[in-house]
Amino acid sequence: MASLPRVRGEAGTLTVAPVQFRYILEHQDEIVTACCLDSGKTKVDASFGEILVTTEKLKWTIDHGEKALTAESRPTNFLMMYKKNTVRYEPLGVVSACVSWNYPFHNFISPVISAIFAGNGIVVKPSEQTAWSAAFFLEIIRGALSSCGHPRDLVQSVVCLPEVAGVLTSHPDISQLTFIGSRPVAHKVCESAAKALIPVTVELGGKDPAVVLDDPTTVRNLPSITSILMRGVFQSAGQNCIGVERVIALPGVYDKLIEIVTPRIKALRLGSILLDSKPDPNDPSYRPMTPDVGAMISPNNFDRLESLIEDAVRQGARLICGGKRYNHPKHPHGHYFTPTLLVDVTPSMEISQVELFAPVFVMMRANSVSDAISIANSTQYALGASVFGFRQRDVEACVSGIKAGMVAVNDFGSYYAVQLPFGGVKGSGYGRFAGEEGLRAVSNIKAVCVDRFPRLMSTKIPPAVDYPIQKGEGDRKNGNGAWEMCKGVVETGYQLTLAGRAGGILKILKNM
Repeated sequence: MASLPRVRGEAGTLTVAPVQFRYILEHQDEIVTACCLDSGKTKVDASFGEILVTTEKLKWTIDHGEKALTAESRPTNFLMMYKKNTVRYEPLGVVSACVSWNYPFHNFISPVISAIFAGNGIVVKPSEQTAWSAAFFLEIIRGALSSCGHPRDLVQSVVCLPEVAGVLTSHPDISQLTFIGSRPVAHKVCESAAKALIPVTVELGGKDPAVVLDDPTTVRNLPSITSILMRGVFQSAGQNCIGVERVIALPGVYDKLIEIVTPRIKALRLGSILLDSKPDPNDPSYRPMTPDVGAMISPNNFDRLESLIEDAVRQGARLICGGKRYNHPKHPHGHYFTPTLLVDVTPSMEISQVELFAPVFVMMRANSVSDAISIANSTQYALGASVFGFRQRDVEACVSGIKAGMVAVNDFGSYYAVQLPFGGVKGSGYGRFAGEEGLRAVSNIKAVCVDRFPRLMSTKIPPAVDYPIQKGEGDRKNGNGAWEMCKGVVETGYQLTLAGRAGGILKILKNM
């Protein structure tokens, strides 16, 4: 795969993206079912987190990708006015992506869309926990490539345990790497990539805050705000890198928010969308139901979650509901955690500092807007954030003051639904994917400087500064003329006044 043909044709038209787009729209049921089988999520969660964002990425790429990768003209300066400057975005060759399990379809296909559109081949390493669905999704992608006359081998998948992934992440033929996962694994991936000096885009999840202000309009809108917060916390059982992990509320809304959200969290139903929504032939009295929250990927996190919650309660937090793993009576082999509401959490508690990746609604009280911003910035993470409010001054203070790579106002995660650049700062990683920045991240950004009028004007080295520097007479003795000419060039180009520039030109002429 070291010398793959460029998929983007001479006219810059990519045919693969429209084919994938149509296929996904026509086969939503099959794709979502595969996601639910492999990850335990519900169909509604899969629709939002797998189908909607993937079709958006494809549509954005079809509509705007060519413009993002079209060579750009850049300005010149007075001294170099005879030059024409451009920046080109060229294929890198073969790139790679190591992606997480929480969105098995979208996380797999998203880097493929960018890589292929930018003219690269790609090797994707899905999580070993979603290897089964990854094989299915790979065939969807390769089918689209084949139907458009492109080699199926443009996209490869490597399924392996983390212990041997270093063969991929340090391979000298990989030109760029995107990693989506945890911080401890990121250290190993970046250390491995450094062996071959592979540039890495790193997305490490977050501890995303949702600040709820208490202006009168916000108070009136609390029921609808609560609905957005519920989706932000409980989508995919909380296993969402930009999920709402901390709800930071001001005094005027704090207790009201608890009052509204408590019965809604207690009413959430756990189960399997693929089983619970069907009649039970062995139980005529059974009535199918649609679960709100699905299973988690594994029970490995349960001991830690229960310990964090218990520790927070010992330090003064109030556990309103949940807080424990759930032994499902119909699905004893499923990994379920009870939807949890934990209030009065403070920044000193460990549960407010570590990523939970679980269906836990954590509430923290802020005394003021500045206090809310301080609490929002009190963790090592800085991926996304939400601000709910209608007093523009306070909203802007939060948007500007919260350290994050992305902020949604009166919404959750909306920046990804419109393909803005995705990524964080601090402990949430660096680099961006999605949008123009995402396409350019998998391109060679080549600066090109050419003569604007090559037959009439080009760079000439004056004799005074030509190597070897010649000794002159008088003021030009011992090469001083060369130095004076250089000063004249700088002053001609950068003096702030016309008189200063004229003086520079005289120095050049005097020492020619």
